[in-house]
Amino acid sequence: MTDILTNIFSTQGLLVGTIIPFLCVLTVVVFVHEMGHYLVGRACGIGVQAFSIGFGPELAGFTDRHGTRWKLSAVPLGGYVKFVGDVGATSTPSEEELAALTPQERSVAFHLQPIWKRAATVFAGPAFNFLLTIAVFAVMFSVYGRFVFEPVVAEVRPGSPAAIAGIMPGDRFVSVDGVKVETFSDVQRLVSGRAGDAIVFVMLRDGGEVQVTATPEVSEQKDALGNTVKVGLIGVVNNQEVGQPRLVSYGPAEALGQAVLETGRIIERTGHFLQRFATGREDRCQLGGPVKIAEMSGKAASLGFMWLVQLVALLSVGIGFLNLLPIPPLDGGHLMFYLVEAVIRRPVPERFMEAVYRVGMLMVLGFMGFVFFNDIFGC
Repeated sequence: MTDILTNIFSTQGLLVGTIIPFLCVLTVVVFVHEMGHYLVGRACGIGVQAFSIGFGPELAGFTDRHGTRWKLSAVPLGGYVKFVGDVGATSTPSEEELAALTPQERSVAFHLQPIWKRAATVFAGPAFNFLLTIAVFAVMFSVYGRFVFEPVVAEVRPGSPAAIAGIMPGDRFVSVDGVKVETFSDVQRLVSGRAGDAIVFVMLRDGGEVQVTATPEVSEQKDALGNTVKVGLIGVVNNQEVGQPRLVSYGPAEALGQAVLETGRIIERTGHFLQRFATGREDRCQLGGPVKIAEMSGKAASLGFMWLVQLVALLSVGIGFLNLLPIPPLDGGHLMFYLVEAVIRRPVPERFMEAVYRVGMLMVLGFMGFVFFNDIFGC
């Protein structure tokens, strides 16, 4: 019994070491997302009936002076903001339900607001996720700076794609597929997600530029949290001597600019990964669900608070990106309908919307089942 309790409640145990960090990470990301909806909705004059962290039965809560019920619910895998007038599968009220609203409720009902207010309110959730990531990176860059290495080749692995392409020790990367690079990390970032793609490299050699083409090969590596990840490599090595590592410090404005760039790069890599995944060019094992996130949260917590904060930032930008996919019932699905409504100058027919929502819900549930399968049964 003692061993069981130790395994559960110790700092390395299931409760303290995994579940609590996971709930902290997820709660922060969900709270920021839903707070985006709430704040912009309120700013647009839309009434809010409930703000919930989690789904299902309410565990605790209170009602503020505006009539909004703030609550913590039993299933901590998400959250929601319920606006005045939100009912039904698509959150769209019927004519009868709209007629039942009081004049005061109609003035603040979500679906009776102009399209731009509805769109701004929906977009605000993912936008706040991106802003959270930017804020985290900005603070980290301003406090800690960033270590960078010069993009110079110290060694070329024999038989590697780089060796086959003719890349030589002493070469300096100038650009990767037309993108200028300034550090060796830039090269790694542009290559790691391109396994199997022919990439054009421009190298500086003996004062002149040389163009070569190499195709990165897949390699399994361990990331900082101990996860096995598959990345593209061309087989070049950088070291202390040629890389000349240095610490770059940033002022507040520079740190903010770097944070925006870094967040944009993560969004770009996420989109590129999903595109490759949809075409069968990425391993399904690279996708995980709540169990995987919980494991990562535990590992990050064991490494220190800043690792946990970085995980929050990465998860936040991922949640924001996924929510913008044009699939009902995600935020992107709502925005898609608002765009159609703006073009045709009338609401999308309810029956059509419900049919599309059913298809979208099946897609979302199918994806959730897929990542749960990966979590439980592995690869």
